[in-house]
Amino acid sequence: MEDAYAKSVAEVLEAFGVDRTKGLSDSQVEQHARLYGKNVLPQEESTPFWKLVLKQFDDLLVKILIAAAVISFLLARMNGETGLSAFLEPSVIFMILAANAAVGVITETNAEKALEELRAYQADIATVLRNGCFSILPATELVPGDIVEVGVGCKVPADMRMVEMLSHQLRVDQAILTGESCSVAKELESTSAMNAVYQDKTNILFSGTVVVAGRARAVVIGVGSNTAMGSIRDAMLRTEDEATPLKKKLDEFGTFLAKVIAGICILVWVVNIGHFRDPSHGGFVRGAIHYFKVAVALAVAAIPEGLPAVVTTCLALGTKRMARLNAIVRSLPSVETLGCTTVICSDKTGTLTTNMMSVSKVCVVRSVHQRPMTDEYSISGTTFAPEGFIYDAGGLQLEFPPQSPCLLHLAMCSALCNESTLQFNPDKKCYEKIGESTEVALRVLVEKVGLPGFDSMPSALNMLTKHERASYCNRYWENQFRKISILEFSRDRKMMSVLCSRKQQEIMFSKGAPESIMARCTHILCNDDGSSVPLTMDIRNELEARFQSFAGKDTLRCLALALKRMPAGQQSISYADEANLTFIGLVGMLDPPREEVRDAIHSCMSAGIRVIVVTGDNKSTAESLCRQIGAFEHLDDFAGYSYTASEFEGLPPLERTNALQRMVLFSRVEPSHKKMLVEALQTHNEVVAMTGDGVNDAPALKKADIGIAMGSGTAVAKSASDMVLADDNFATIVAAVAEGRAIYNNTKQFIRYMISSNIGEVVCIFVAAVLGMPDTLIPVQLLWVNLVTDGLPATAIGFNKPDGNIMTVKPRKVNEAVVSGWLFFRYLVIGAYVGLATIAGFVWWFVYSENGPGLPYSELVNFDSCSARQTSYPCSIFEDRHPSTVSMTVLVVVEMFNALNNLSENQSLLVIHPWSNLWLVGSIILTMLLHVAVLYIEPLAALFSVSPLSWAEWKIVLYLSFPVILIDEVLKLFSRSPRGRRFPLRLWRRDILPKESRDN
Repeated sequence: MEDAYAKSVAEVLEAFGVDRTKGLSDSQVEQHARLYGKNVLPQEESTPFWKLVLKQFDDLLVKILIAAAVISFLLARMNGETGLSAFLEPSVIFMILAANAAVGVITETNAEKALEELRAYQADIATVLRNGCFSILPATELVPGDIVEVGVGCKVPADMRMVEMLSHQLRVDQAILTGESCSVAKELESTSAMNAVYQDKTNILFSGTVVVAGRARAVVIGVGSNTAMGSIRDAMLRTEDEATPLKKKLDEFGTFLAKVIAGICILVWVVNIGHFRDPSHGGFVRGAIHYFKVAVALAVAAIPEGLPAVVTTCLALGTKRMARLNAIVRSLPSVETLGCTTVICSDKTGTLTTNMMSVSKVCVVRSVHQRPMTDEYSISGTTFAPEGFIYDAGGLQLEFPPQSPCLLHLAMCSALCNESTLQFNPDKKCYEKIGESTEVALRVLVEKVGLPGFDSMPSALNMLTKHERASYCNRYWENQFRKISILEFSRDRKMMSVLCSRKQQEIMFSKGAPESIMARCTHILCNDDGSSVPLTMDIRNELEARFQSFAGKDTLRCLALALKRMPAGQQSISYADEANLTFIGLVGMLDPPREEVRDAIHSCMSAGIRVIVVTGDNKSTAESLCRQIGAFEHLDDFAGYSYTASEFEGLPPLERTNALQRMVLFSRVEPSHKKMLVEALQTHNEVVAMTGDGVNDAPALKKADIGIAMGSGTAVAKSASDMVLADDNFATIVAAVAEGRAIYNNTKQFIRYMISSNIGEVVCIFVAAVLGMPDTLIPVQLLWVNLVTDGLPATAIGFNKPDGNIMTVKPRKVNEAVVSGWLFFRYLVIGAYVGLATIAGFVWWFVYSENGPGLPYSELVNFDSCSARQTSYPCSIFEDRHPSTVSMTVLVVVEMFNALNNLSENQSLLVIHPWSNLWLVGSIILTMLLHVAVLYIEPLAALFSVSPLSWAEWKIVLYLSFPVILIDEVLKLFSRSPRGRRFPLRLWRRDILPKESRDN
C-alpha cells in the first residue's frame, strides 16, 4: 500500500479489513499470506562458482595464451620431448592464468555479500495482535493488516502505518534509510505532501529502523520486497558493476593486441611456406609444424604475460599506502579509478561533519537596567569529547565560566533535565553517546562549563582518567540534586521538565523549543548579578531576535532552558506546573563541519574535481554547511547550484542537464535519488565517487565508479563499496585521490615499459623468421624474460615518486588512451631497437665471435639447406646454445637500461637520477643476479637451453644494450620541445587503446 501515508488510520484499516482492537483472524492471515507473500527478502540466486571461474577466461588474449600453451605441449609431445621440458611452458602459462582468475573470482564474490548482509537488518520477532490477543511471533510470519506493537529498542519488523500512540511521543532512528543523524518523531496524522520522501512520511514506520523512544501500535502495510528495505535490495540487484577506466583500456588493448598477434603469426607462417620443404625439416608437414612453433613463440613473445600480475601488484602496493592514510581499499581496481575521479558526491552527515551534535553558541540576558543587554558566548570543540573553551563576544576565553550565574544554571539544567549518557569507549578510544544527540550535546556543554570552586580548575579535571572525565561535572550535579518526577517530552508541548530536590529546596528544570519555553516564562535570570526580573516585551523581542539569528542565519538547532522554584516538599509535577518559568538562556547547536574539510574542498577545486554535497537534511541547513566548508565560496546567489530532490526531478531535460553541470548541493534526498544522481552524472561522462554509510546508500555506492563507505557505517554499505574510510573523514578521500593519480601515472610507465619490451621480442622473432635465420629465442626463454626479468623492474616502476603538481592538474579523461600518438611512436622506436639489438647479438656470435664458427651471413640465413649442401662446418652448429644465450642476455640487459628510461616519461636521466627510485635499482640488480644464475648454474642452464658467457661476449652485450638510453634521451628531448608537444602523429587508429563511450 504505497499511499498509506496520505490516508487516515480508518481508511488504512478498512483497506486491509482489520479491527484495531482484535487484529486479523487466522483465516485472514492465511488469505493475506497467499496474496502478499512472506515477510522475508528473497534470497538472490548466486552465480555458481564454476561460472565465475569460466567468466575469467572469457577474453580473447587469454584464449590465445591457452591455445599457445596447448599447442606448445602437443608439439613437444610430437617431437618426443619428455619430462620437465615438455611441461614447463604450458605449466607456467596456466599458473599465470589461474592466478589472474583467482583475483577475479574473489572480487566478484565480494560483490554479492552486500545482499546477504542486508537481511541482517530485518527484525527477528514482533508483538502481534491476532484474534484479540497479543503474542510474540517470528517477524517472518507478519502479513499486511497485522496490528503490531513496538517500543524502545524494537527493530521495526515491516513497513507499518501508525495507528495508536501509547506514550507522549514515538521517536525512531531512521539513519539506515535517510542518513539523518537525529531520530524522527512519528505522528498519527496523514500527510498530503506530493512526491513525499521518507522524511515526509512521519506516520510510517519503516522496516529495519529502530524505536528509540516511546511506544505505539501500527498496522503492517508492506512485507518482504514491498518495504523500504526491499526497494533498496531491488535497486542493488538492478545495479551492474562498472568496469574501471583502466580495466576498460586494458581489455580494449588486449582485444587489439590479440588481433595484431593473430595477424602477425599467420603472416609469419604464410611467408615461410616456401621453406616448409627445406631438407632440414624432413618433409613438408614437419616444416609446416616447425614454422607453426615459430608462430607460437611469436604469440608468447607478443603477449605481456606478466602485465596482469604487475598491475595487480602495483595496485596492491597502492592499497598499503592508502591504508596508512586511513583509506581501506576493498577492490584493487578502484585504486586507479580515484585518479580520474571528476565528481565526488559526499554525504553530509559524518563525512563533511563530525556527526556529533555540539553546542556552538549560548545567549543569556546580562541586565535590563536601561535596555535589554544580552551576552553571547561561543563554545569550541566539535566532538563529544569534554574538551573545549567558552569565549565571550569579543573572542576572549572565559577563565572561570561557572562564575557567570546564567552559565552555572545552564549547566545545572542541562545535567539534570537530561536522559542521555556520555561515556568513553576504551576500545575505540573515543567518547560515545547513549541517547539523543541533542541531549548529549548538553552533557558535553556541562563538562565545558565546569564546576564552581576548586574542582573547576582545568588542572584538576585534566588529572582524571578519560572514563572519569566523560561525565565528571554531570555526575556532580546529579549527586547534588535528587530527581523526584519527570514530565517527558511531547509533540504538543515541545518540552520536558524534571523536578529535583536539594537541601529541602525543590526546583523544576525545563528545556524545549524556544517558542514553547518563552511562552511559559514570566521572569528571566540576569547574568550580571544572578537576580530574577520580570520578562518584559522588550526583553522578549530581543530574545526572539537572537533566536531568529541562531535558527536563520546560523541554521542552529535551538533549545531554551528555564527553571522554577517549587513549594517545599512537592513530590510530583503536572503540565499545569509548566508556567511562570524563569528563563535561563538559549543554546544553539549543530552537527559541526570537520576542521580539515574546508582545505580539502579547496584541494578538490584546484585538482579540477567538483564536490556535490548530498544530504537528507532540509535545504537551508545544508546550504549553511556548504557556506561554512567553502563549497559556496564566491557565490552570492545559490540559485542554480542548490536543489532539493523534488526540485531536480521537476526540471525539464535541458535544465536538468545544466543543473548537473553546476550542482553543488543536493538536499532532501532518499536512496533512489542518490542512485539517480550517480547515473545522471555518469551519462555525462563524469567519473563519480560516492560516499555513504547507511543501508540507504548501498545502491548508489554500488552504482558509482568508486563507492566509498564510512568506517562507522553499516556492513551493507561497506560490502557495496570499493573503499572504506577508517576515520570517516572527507580529507582522507582527497589524499586517496592524490595517491590514485600517482598510481595511475606509474601504471602508465610500467605498461609502456612492458609494451616496448614485447615489441622488441616480436621484432626479434619476426625479423629472424622473415630472413630465414634459426630460432633466436625459444618460448621458455621468452616466458622467463616476460615474467621475471620484465616483471620485477615493471613492479618497481610502481614506486616512482609522484609529480609535485599532481593535485593541481585536471583529472584525466575517461577515454584517455594509455599509449597514443607520439608516445606509441616512441615505444615503436625503442621496441624496434630492442629487437634488432637482440638479433645483432645472435648474428655476431655466428659471424664475428672468436668462439663461434665464423660463418658468412649468407650461410646463416640459408641454414635450412645445410644438410643438402657441402659445408666446412657441421650442421649441428645451428643447435648450439651460445647464440641464443647472447640474444637472451642482450634482451635482458637492454630492457634493464630501458627500465631506467621509465623513471620519467619526459625528464632526462640527468635530471631524475636512478637512485630516486631505489626499488628500481634493487630490482635491476636482483634481475641480473637471477639471469646470471640461469647462465652459470647447470640445471637451470639446461632447462632454459643457455650456456655461460665469456667476458668478450659480455662486452658485446653491453655495447649493444647501452644505446637504448641514448635513443630514448633524444626522444625525450624532442618530447620536451614545443615542436614535440605539437607532433601531429596519427596512427591507423588514433589510439592504440581505442576510445569507447560509456554507453557501449
